Amino acid sequence: MTRSELIAILIEKNPHLQLREATLLVNTVFGGITSSLAAGNRVELRGFGAFSVKEREPRLGRNPKTGEQVQVSKKLVPFFKTGKELHQRLNKAGLA
Repeated sequence: MTRSELIAILIEKNPHLQLREATLLVNTVFGGITSSLAAGNRVELRGFGAFSVKEREPRLGRNPKTGEQVQVSKKLVPFFKTGKELHQRLNKAGLA
C-alpha cells in the first residue's frame, strides 16, 4: 500500500474529508512517527506494532564492483516489531 492509497481509503471511509485534509492527516501521523524516532523515542501503536531505532555496529563490508574491503561506519536503522493482534491476524489469514 502506498501513501496515496492510504489517503484514498481514508477519504472513502470518511466522505466528509477533502483530499487536502486527508493528505494533511496522513503526513502529520507519519511526521510524528518520524520525529519521535529521530529523537530516539520508541513509537508504540497497541495491537499493531512498535517502531524503534537500533544501532548497527561498524563492520567490514565489500564494494560489490571492485571486491575491495571497505569499513562501514556505525548507523542507526529503523526497526518494526509486530504487535500481538497483527501477528495473530496475519497468521489467521493464512499468509504465513
